[in-house]
Amino acid sequence: MPIVLSHIQIEPLLRVRATGDTSATTSADLGRSETTVTLDDEGVLYPTGERLRWDDAPRIVKSDSVCFTLSDGEIAEIRVFSQTTNWVRSLYPTQSAPTMLVSGVPMHRIKDTDPWRDTLAKVKTIAPLTGRMLDTATGLGYTAILAAETATEVVTIELDPAGLEIARANPWSRELFARANIRQLIGDAADIVPTLDAASFARIIHDPPQLSLAGHLYSENFYRELRRVLARGGRLFHYIGDPNSPFGSRTTSGVMRRLHNAGFARVVRRPEAFGLVAYA
Repeated sequence: MPIVLSHIQIEPLLRVRATGDTSATTSADLGRSETTVTLDDEGVLYPTGERLRWDDAPRIVKSDSVCFTLSDGEIAEIRVFSQTTNWVRSLYPTQSAPTMLVSGVPMHRIKDTDPWRDTLAKVKTIAPLTGRMLDTATGLGYTAILAAETATEVVTIELDPAGLEIARANPWSRELFARANIRQLIGDAADIVPTLDAASFARIIHDPPQLSLAGHLYSENFYRELRRVLARGGRLFHYIGDPNSPFGSRTTSGVMRRLHNAGFARVVRRPEAFGLVAYA
């Protein structure tokens, strides 16, 4: 895989260069692992033989909202325009796992947390994750990856092939494409879920784009389909957003009402994960 970098990795290397040192410890995969690099007159030399030129470093440092690949000495932004949705998607760096920006909106919480811990908080609300699990919005695949550690199978749905293109470039998403117990489906969850067998999932995580981008995934009809495929005794986590914000408060009340109408026996607020848990 190509080396993947952001301003978080390059800024410290520039500081080391200024001291005159000729070696440094850094990451070539957005913080998943560390490696030792050589700093010479031309740039940063990685153990693979790949080189980042010093002339390219300022561009990475200034572009603090996007990650870059480094391949054959050339850098490129991890950014895609989707022909399917007309959304621009990009990989946004953090001190931990990156998130994806969709039309400028981060797909994970990044204030007072990070995308990996945000995903862990969602998964924990419906633990233990055993049996089959449905993930209605793949994104970068963090939910599917974490669920696949204990679930027998994870079925994950992605609307936009451009989203998977970003995921393939993300070192933190590698297990999405490597784990044998993750099955990927491409299409709109509102079209795919009605084709799935009734009572075939023990757990569901529904983490849709915000209401303005995917309002149909917040509808009572869609919730009825989620209830239909959830096995008796199963649990659904539904991400909504900050429950203390005006938008989150209004949306939460409406979602709770529609989940009850769709046949869920009990719906509980889980503010620590910015969502709800509904019980079959």
